Amino acid sequence: MITRRNFLNTTAISTGGLMLAPWLNSALGMHAKGKTPTRFIFMRKGNGFLPDTLILPSFSTEDLAKEKAKQAFSADLNKHELPAWMQPIAAHKENLTILQGLSGMMCTTGHHTFQSCLGAFRAVHSADTIRWATVDFELARLFPSAFGHIELACFPNTGSDTRGNIEGVDKGFSARGARQPNYAFGSPKTALAELFKSVAVDKNDQNRCALERELLEFIGGGQTSLAASLNATESPKVANYAKAYHDMREQNTKIDALADQIRKNLPKLDAKYLTDKITTIDRQNGHTEILLSTLISGMTNVIAFTVDELGTTYTGLPGIENAKVDLHDVGHGKSVGTLDAMTVRGLVSKQHMNLINTIVKRLKSVPEADGNMFDNTVLCYLPDNGEAHHSKGNEWPFMILAGRNTRLNTAGRYIRLPKHGDEGHKTLGNLYTTILNAYGNPIKHYGALDLKLESMKFPQQGPISQFLA
Repeated sequence: MITRRNFLNTTAISTGGLMLAPWLNSALGMHAKGKTPTRFIFMRKGNGFLPDTLILPSFSTEDLAKEKAKQAFSADLNKHELPAWMQPIAAHKENLTILQGLSGMMCTTGHHTFQSCLGAFRAVHSADTIRWATVDFELARLFPSAFGHIELACFPNTGSDTRGNIEGVDKGFSARGARQPNYAFGSPKTALAELFKSVAVDKNDQNRCALERELLEFIGGGQTSLAASLNATESPKVANYAKAYHDMREQNTKIDALADQIRKNLPKLDAKYLTDKITTIDRQNGHTEILLSTLISGMTNVIAFTVDELGTTYTGLPGIENAKVDLHDVGHGKSVGTLDAMTVRGLVSKQHMNLINTIVKRLKSVPEADGNMFDNTVLCYLPDNGEAHHSKGNEWPFMILAGRNTRLNTAGRYIRLPKHGDEGHKTLGNLYTTILNAYGNPIKHYGALDLKLESMKFPQQGPISQFLA
């Protein structure tokens, strides 16, 4: 096991000793003292989420007929078996919702959706296509924290959406606001160095962190003075820079107040999670430890975690550890060695369930108020691009795991909503509106409207009323 001291002694925290991460530009607050916040985890996967893989093997003939016809019905999960790939979370069935029948045709579909799946709007590579903050950022504003929002990602290393810095900090899959993409940590090593540098035990790293803060003070003060001397056009621009530096100083103050709690919950990362040649599975497991530490220490209440993307090459996958798995090829039905594509999909999905089990089980073990931390947590597992490798968005399978104090009336159920165009059909926008309404944002409707449904004069705004507790 590598210690934090050894890690910090041998790792350059940033080029030239200074790294001002892009996500530090947000103005962040702390949750009201004495109130237990709700925490949200959005786990995003690539290569589609096949609706048939969610069908419960113990369904009756009647339920199977309704499912095949995509007619609305609900089933008690405690009376059914979960599919084999979902067995790692079988102990959490009372917290689980399997939600079928949502659509996302207002999103970009096909191979990639970029910020679409969390924003319910069409987006491409360009930041100019980001229309508003994604739902995870809206929730982070409802439950503010020192960091506000943290994003982790197993970046794609092949294909059209490849990131240039898969081991460092690069453009993520969430958005802070219109034309404002978020930035994500691509490796546990980078996340550890940046997120926990305020409690570094090594003297050199303490000095480096202090230098960053002194530089912020110097630059922030200079920008404020400069703004006062500029004309009416230029002054607001520079004033915005000054405000950003002020916000970062405020964040540092809040982090300092959490220092003892952060030290108690430092991630326990094995050396294999901190190497430059990390496998995909170790990257996911390492990110999961970072996720848990930041939640438990109170550094954030909202995390977005891209567990894979279509261009993420899998290495170290249990069962085929020595194989390199190309998700794009798997999406086109290509086998990996002796395993057919559907079997490989099952192995990938089961790995995701292992991650979810680790998160839920750990949070259930941490006391909070009269229960545990998971009582106040909502975890959403969703596809990047809908129902298939080449998706159309007419279905968007969704899984939710929620604790007993959360405000959604869905736990412990398999829910099939009416198919696209049928009376009672609901979209991703309806689900996100429901969640936001439940937790304090009375927005009439979150997300863009489905133009096809709009042409049919189909009512599509507002929350899903039966989901509200």
